[in-house]
Amino acid sequence: MSEQPRSRRQTRAAILGHLLQSGGMFRPPLAKAVRLSEASLSRILFDLKAEGLIEEVRRPAPYVGGPTGLVSLDSSVALAAIELTGQRLSVGVGGLSGELHYTERLPLPKTPTVKSVGRVFHDALQLLQDWTRRRRVRLSQIGVSVPGLGRLSELDNPIIPCDVGLVRGMLGEMFAGVPVEFTNSVVAHATFHRCRTEDYPFTGAHLFVFVGQGVAGAWMDDPIEADALLPVELGHMVFGDGGPRCRCGHHGCVEAYTSLPALAGLLGVPEPELLQLGDEWVNAIPISSRVRQELRRRLFRLGLAIGNTLNVKPCPGVAISGWPSLLAEEDRKALVDGIDACLMGGRQIRAGVARFRAAFERQ
Repeated sequence: MSEQPRSRRQTRAAILGHLLQSGGMFRPPLAKAVRLSEASLSRILFDLKAEGLIEEVRRPAPYVGGPTGLVSLDSSVALAAIELTGQRLSVGVGGLSGELHYTERLPLPKTPTVKSVGRVFHDALQLLQDWTRRRRVRLSQIGVSVPGLGRLSELDNPIIPCDVGLVRGMLGEMFAGVPVEFTNSVVAHATFHRCRTEDYPFTGAHLFVFVGQGVAGAWMDDPIEADALLPVELGHMVFGDGGPRCRCGHHGCVEAYTSLPALAGLLGVPEPELLQLGDEWVNAIPISSRVRQELRRRLFRLGLAIGNTLNVKPCPGVAISGWPSLLAEEDRKALVDGIDACLMGGRQIRAGVARFRAAFERQ
């Protein structure tokens, strides 16, 4: 079968993605990774170099007669990131190599509204503007992650009241000329894990599931593909009208059973204490047999939600990030059993559908 045509933007994204993951590549293996001829790759690298996004430095050849020009992302490029969560708004500036130059965290009101969240965004952008001006830093791009973005529209976010159009307008006024990209929070988490985790378990198409303050997923594929990153709100799959109330307004969502706030309630500890313990909560907090039984029941329910999602769009693997990945194998088995119980054909036919990544992403 012939390969589907790719846009120039997709090809550029693939090149930059491989450079971000690898830290730098010689031209021949880079051309092979993105499925380009070396001549076509050279033309695109010329443009990326002219835009100040990449650099090429001389390194000893990997073999006799081999290439000596190592292509990498330009370390002088400065990027800004803004992350909205249920408790705060974080803003920071970093480089393409992963170093962090500046960060601020502003708390959200206990009962946020569109207006109050807009004010917090304004304050955060003011801090960012002041910092970049004092240090004469020119931002190349600003990325903004918002929970639930894309479920309905940019103007109506059911999880955290946020007028994305208003925020976009503030960014346009305060950072004129700087490209801005909005994305769903789970897409940002998935991208981080795939690009910055050395032993990330998948390279091709798979479902990434993040279990933290909320429960969400993202369809992951090769950066070359048009739909390489698509969010899916599987956490708001309703299992029963009589269940606990979810922050989306419904009752009985899988998130209401398995998010970090729900986990804190089950363990009988305040949520801030659970967050402060981080990865160590699994060793620091004793779990009675009764609580462990309920925990496994909830993990099984989460597995059902993942299995339902895979029934809609089959894929060969699942990477699960967040607190379930910290549990012992016998506890995680409940989640796998839930996937198996729901997945059409079961894992015996589609072997390897469940994979666990021991990573805990605190918000």
